[in-house]
Amino acid sequence: MKPFAYVRAGSVEEAAEAYATRPGARYLGGGTNLVDLMKLGVEEPRALIDVSRLPLDTVTELPDGSLRIGATVRNSDAAAHPAVRDRWPALSQALLAGASGQLRNTATTGGNLLQRTRCPYFQDVTKPCNKRQPGSGCGALDGVHRDHAVLGHSETCVATHPSDMAVALAALDARIELYGADGVRSVPADRFHRLPGDRPERDTEIRPGELVTGVVLPAATAGLPSLYRKARDRASYAFALASVAAVLRVEGGVVQQVGIAFGALAHRPWRAERAEAALLGAAPTRAAFEHALDLELEAARPLRDNAYKVPLARNIGVDVLTRLAPPAATDLT
Repeated sequence: MKPFAYVRAGSVEEAAEAYATRPGARYLGGGTNLVDLMKLGVEEPRALIDVSRLPLDTVTELPDGSLRIGATVRNSDAAAHPAVRDRWPALSQALLAGASGQLRNTATTGGNLLQRTRCPYFQDVTKPCNKRQPGSGCGALDGVHRDHAVLGHSETCVATHPSDMAVALAALDARIELYGADGVRSVPADRFHRLPGDRPERDTEIRPGELVTGVVLPAATAGLPSLYRKARDRASYAFALASVAAVLRVEGGVVQQVGIAFGALAHRPWRAERAEAALLGAAPTRAAFEHALDLELEAARPLRDNAYKVPLARNIGVDVLTRLAPPAATDLT
């Protein structure tokens, strides 16, 4: 057991200050990922700043029709909230697909966003990993990489981000609220996580010392048909091999609004911007969905053992979009 300091923060301001004054500190929410990494020796914080009791545990309907989910709201509570289930169902579905009931009762909104990759090379301190130890190499690149990235990866890292929730947030145009030394700011959910480039140790765009305080689901996607689907090796709880979240609005026989994000294909939830652009103004037919996703997945660069992810992602993406479209429209060729 390696010693570390422990601070229970009483306010957001106190948490940020405690973090800033303690080099090597980590924020502690539910601890479902961080504590496991500490046991493995991957994380060795010099201080834990406990934010689990901060007043960030409520779900609030805002005057403009948006919904704010506090950073310490438990995943089970977010998934079960009537507004989430009724107006942004893809988020509820993603949360329910992400973990067992026991984990959902502990894991928090902020912690879910900040969880680290499940790449076995990252989790094994005897193996090379640029994410864990920059400059040591990427063991997965030429090693075991069946579950790894096919989009946006680099020579330094081929890991994927494990969150189901983050994929739904990206498709639904959510924003991540942050508090730090420079005050309050928000970041689009589909830009919160980073591609690895040559700095794979940086998972997100969070500035040093910033704290996630909440997530805002916008009114623009409220009440629209949305869906999350996940492919995995077993029916019980497992990390995705590929997943997709989508939201679709069809009016006048054409697509007026669309959001698509893939999970388990990249270092971050992959917003399918090329596919979205191809679908806007198009009839919502199966052929149109297939064409749009083919355009998106042209960018895929599979590794030796994970080429299966490309057709898998395409097929579940087409299925989700077809389910969201008006039935009569998808019967057209």
